[in-house]
Amino acid sequence: MSGAPKLNDLLCFSLYSTSLAMNKLYRKLLKPLGITYPQYLVLIVLWQHKSCSVSMIGEKLYLDSATLTPLLKRMEAAGLVTRCRAENDERHVIIELTEQGEALEAQMDIITPQALSASELSIDELTTTKASIEVLRQNLLLHT
Repeated sequence: MSGAPKLNDLLCFSLYSTSLAMNKLYRKLLKPLGITYPQYLVLIVLWQHKSCSVSMIGEKLYLDSATLTPLLKRMEAAGLVTRCRAENDERHVIIELTEQGEALEAQMDIITPQALSASELSIDELTTTKASIEVLRQNLLLHT
């Protein structure tokens, strides 16, 4: 007998609900810093690369410009980043950290350990899980 699958049997639901739980955890951890989880991810990209085009940030975070542009505008209004047109091609917008955005990096030392602790998984379990999820993501992207 077939029919509709059971919700808890679906991998997609396990990933979705885990993502919601992860976002909820990070919302709690980042609230004292006044940033959201998507803003945190943008900041991580900028801390690594210092200056990025909107399209590069979008590629790294798997976000389209329609999602990313309002996020970056809010970050600019909050004083975390600046947005300016590229000198060699005005179609491209370059994002850079402000001093305030750079200063937040020093406060991140507590975020990752707290998130790791909340998972209650060993480093080996986390590494294996992350690798499996990344393979799954790449496989799914081949079909989109």
